[in-house]
Amino acid sequence: MSALTHEGLASVLMSDASVPVLVGVAWAVLAAGFSAVALFRLARMRPTQGPLSTRPAVLLLRPVDAPTPRELENLSRPIDYAGPLEQVVVSPYRPRLPPGMRWLPSDPPTPNRKVGHLLYALEALPVGARVVLAVDADVAVTGALVEGLAAPLLQGAALSSAAPTPIDAQDGAGRAMAGLLRYTHHSFLALQVMSAGAKAICGKALGFSPAAMEELKHVSDHIGEDLELSKRLHARGLQVALSTAPAQVPVGTVGSWDVPLSRFTRWMRVLASHRPALFPTVPLLFTPTVPLVVLAALMGSPPLSLAVAVLVGMRVLLALRLDALSAPHEAAPRGRSRALTDWLLGELLLLTAFGVSLGRQGTVTWRGHTYALLPGGRMVRVWPELNGGPG
Repeated sequence: MSALTHEGLASVLMSDASVPVLVGVAWAVLAAGFSAVALFRLARMRPTQGPLSTRPAVLLLRPVDAPTPRELENLSRPIDYAGPLEQVVVSPYRPRLPPGMRWLPSDPPTPNRKVGHLLYALEALPVGARVVLAVDADVAVTGALVEGLAAPLLQGAALSSAAPTPIDAQDGAGRAMAGLLRYTHHSFLALQVMSAGAKAICGKALGFSPAAMEELKHVSDHIGEDLELSKRLHARGLQVALSTAPAQVPVGTVGSWDVPLSRFTRWMRVLASHRPALFPTVPLLFTPTVPLVVLAALMGSPPLSLAVAVLVGMRVLLALRLDALSAPHEAAPRGRSRALTDWLLGELLLLTAFGVSLGRQGTVTWRGHTYALLPGGRMVRVWPELNGGPG
């Protein structure tokens, strides 16, 4: 009877097992397992840094070239930090700033202008014993973020970073971007617990130790300066830590889908240049859901449909866990309805960006210029300026 049962099961599998079905089942199981591991690690995630016993003096640098109205609004927000804080906007043009905020004119010649702004500021401003933070202008800085970035540095970390967390997304493009960075494996909370070796960090909000400031001098020609800093510090045995507070990025109405698509297409090309071994994992592990759902619908295979259903269930649970981790930092909690749906929009956005990035591998357009990407994320201008300036 047992033999007949085994033979019957085998015959059912073989009758249904075309190559696409077998590949689809294996793919779905692998991706679901990847999500299960991330979910398990996130479930055990606890704050690793307590509140600061003292509030150190902080030098907060805000590098920006041409601030948008929303970025100007972010720069004008008061920061509820209890310690001494000097906020300096580093920019070639003087934006409208509230009283008490300093402007440092800077127009660096480096390929990575943000790194150039920071290097100039560190040379021009007295640092002394102050903690140095650098936060992009699209981030709404809070006292919690300042403390969250400073605390790991005071505890011995070489570099601290905060997970970018889009908030207040009003339209489809904004919700897709928020869904990707908040509810999928591309959330930096998930990337943090799944990183092997050098940590995946985001350069929107960073805290620098003296060692990190020294390494910053060597990455001014890298488009992925955050990845390169993490890699270099990890190679020296130094710690890169994640802030317990997120870097909240107000989104509002994005309008065109070209905005998030161009941003993440550029990120895919940077990833291919900087960490080529991880590039194929984007469709394999980070964005498999829609292709597998389509494959299951076309094939009509019960085993494949079951495997895909398990994958979808794991992705929903992951989205809910990531939402729960970010909820304490929300000024106005939204409930969990968006986490249940927007993770899929985020996967679609990243999958589309991955596909578009294949068209012009090795080059990237950034801040109006085209660069060739060399191994390790270095960039070199490939189109000379019409005025005969440097190419």
